[in-house]
Amino acid sequence: MSLASPKLAPVVLNTNNNNNNNNNQTNTSSTSIKKELNNNKSRSSNGKDSKSNNNHQLESIHDSTTKRISRVLHSSDDDDDDDDDDDDDKPLAKKVAANNGRNSTTTINIKKETTTVIKKEPKCESTLIYVKNDPSPGKRKNENIDIDDDDIPLAKKAKNQISTERKLNSIIKVIKKEKSSDIKPLLSLSKTKESSEKKNSSSNRSSRKIKKEKLTPTSSPIKQTTGKRKKKEEEEEEDIWRWWEEEKYTDGRKWTTLEHKGPLFPPLYESLPHNVKFFYNGMEVKLKEAAEEIMTFYARMLDHDYTSKEIFNNNFMSDWRKSMTQAERELIKDIRKCDFTQVANYFKEQTEQRKAMTKEEKKKLKDDNELIRKEYGFCMWDKHRQPVGNYKIEPPGLFRGRGEHPKMGCVKKRIAPEDVIINIGRQAQIPKPPERHHWKEIRHDNKVSWLVMWTENVRGNNKYIMLNASSRVKGERDWQKYEKARKLHRFIDTIRESYQIDWKSKEMRIRQRAVALYFIDKLALRVGNEKDEDEADTVGCCSLRIEHIKLFDKIDNIGENVVEFDFLGKDSIRYTNKVSVESRVYKNLKLFMENKNGDDDLFDRLTTSGLNQYLSELMEGLTAKVFRTYNASKTLQDELDSLTDPNASIPEKILAYNRANRQVALLCNHQRSIPKTFEKSMETLKAK
Repeated sequence: MSLASPKLAPVVLNTNNNNNNNNNQTNTSSTSIKKELNNNKSRSSNGKDSKSNNNHQLESIHDSTTKRISRVLHSSDDDDDDDDDDDDDKPLAKKVAANNGRNSTTTINIKKETTTVIKKEPKCESTLIYVKNDPSPGKRKNENIDIDDDDIPLAKKAKNQISTERKLNSIIKVIKKEKSSDIKPLLSLSKTKESSEKKNSSSNRSSRKIKKEKLTPTSSPIKQTTGKRKKKEEEEEEDIWRWWEEEKYTDGRKWTTLEHKGPLFPPLYESLPHNVKFFYNGMEVKLKEAAEEIMTFYARMLDHDYTSKEIFNNNFMSDWRKSMTQAERELIKDIRKCDFTQVANYFKEQTEQRKAMTKEEKKKLKDDNELIRKEYGFCMWDKHRQPVGNYKIEPPGLFRGRGEHPKMGCVKKRIAPEDVIINIGRQAQIPKPPERHHWKEIRHDNKVSWLVMWTENVRGNNKYIMLNASSRVKGERDWQKYEKARKLHRFIDTIRESYQIDWKSKEMRIRQRAVALYFIDKLALRVGNEKDEDEADTVGCCSLRIEHIKLFDKIDNIGENVVEFDFLGKDSIRYTNKVSVESRVYKNLKLFMENKNGDDDLFDRLTTSGLNQYLSELMEGLTAKVFRTYNASKTLQDELDSLTDPNASIPEKILAYNRANRQVALLCNHQRSIPKTFEKSMETLKAK
């Protein structure tokens, strides 16, 4: 079977047809080629139905094509059909040579056309190879091929034979190349297309599925990192200051270079609208701006529990009258005759309006605050961008304090730039104060970490603007604190043995120190400092009074030698606890309480400074505060070791951590105080 024979034969026929258009004779070779062409067409059509037969036909292309080309090229005919009349005078040898040259050119065209046709129609290999380029047998009636070579000399005939063989070899090479590059992909082309289409369709379905999952609330979102987001993350990563890998300052310096924008002052006071009025003893009173501003401080707190306290009202009235004019002071003398109702309602309406803001208004407000934060909320600390803690100056208002503070209700005055000290680097640009104002002082002290300082008028304390908790200076401070606690772990057994021995000391001062240190170590009590009369009555271990403890020889479910504590600790947080103590400690407490009244100090021969000085002799840098840090850290570590399962899930580990943290909070008495408006809130809730 020879499928490949018509591949070149029709092209040769076309070439001869161009040279012999007027020749109407058909020889035997032409007739045989036509018959074989028809046979090949029928065979190729049969090959469409049989895949194995088709493969066999493709493999026989090389051999059949070689035989057919050899047969055609060796037939040197005398073409009488030439279009050019000048060819009649040419020798037959030259005509054959010319035809041979055109045949070689046509062979190259065969390669090109065959490749193109195969790509277009992959499923009909044998038929399309011929039908695309070849005219049907019925259209070649005028084709005449004269293969009579009797007139050619033997020498020229031999020469033509050699040239023909060379051309045949080149054609064979081309066919081999086509067979390896074109015919093999031909068999799998349709399958490749089908598989690619399946992949594309599956990828499209998967992409549609992903889009649906994004719309489904229960599906997990697919995070895609865009170029801008990736760049932003890289910039944030670059901003991280790995200060713990750098050398620490050993000369007391906190920084070398410091730049910042200074503080942000609160907005100026805006007078009340004309329809909002203040009444005294039933009569409308128009106050000056200074007195009116302080009056609004009280009106804002009208529903608060503070306004029901006598000390709060007395302190407010005293400071308010200082801001009044002489005429206003002569008129307004009793706060019970003041009517702040309209003013209080006005501020309530303002609060409701802020809550009812649209999303666009809230977004604009948020964007404005973000711009302010970017300007004032960061500083350049040793050429690194560091966040500032609270960059705003405290607004004026009424002092509240914690617990029953004796100065509650006093007016906190508005801080002016003339009250503010700026601390900044020598080479840095000094922040500009508000118009028509100036700073109190400019400092370049690199031994301190604050940026801005002022003194508040109520208690006379210094207020600072410092760096955020995530900054280097805060991180170093926390790191040093926990390193001291870690160091105490190596000395704790020795220290405990020491104060247990001192329980039996003949000197009362040493006994009191040993018992106080026992409470600080076991109960994590704060050491406590001496308080002035104008400060809240909060106590610590060293400042305990007789009224703060009770002794019980035995209590069920607790044990023997029980001590009950009840006092106000830091921030006026109440501390209550019943604990069983060592028998020697219990006996010493009885001894310390003899012949004392309730307001007398329990440890009357002990001071905070004396205790810390003794502790520094036991370990360098040790203070009573380090015991609290150590016991809290030790409790957390022990609880995590007992509660955490390495094979547990993340939610279970978080639960274990929260439970461990709760034990630390119980040890340190960390709890929220009851809100001042709790009772009124409950009454309002019941009324609803």
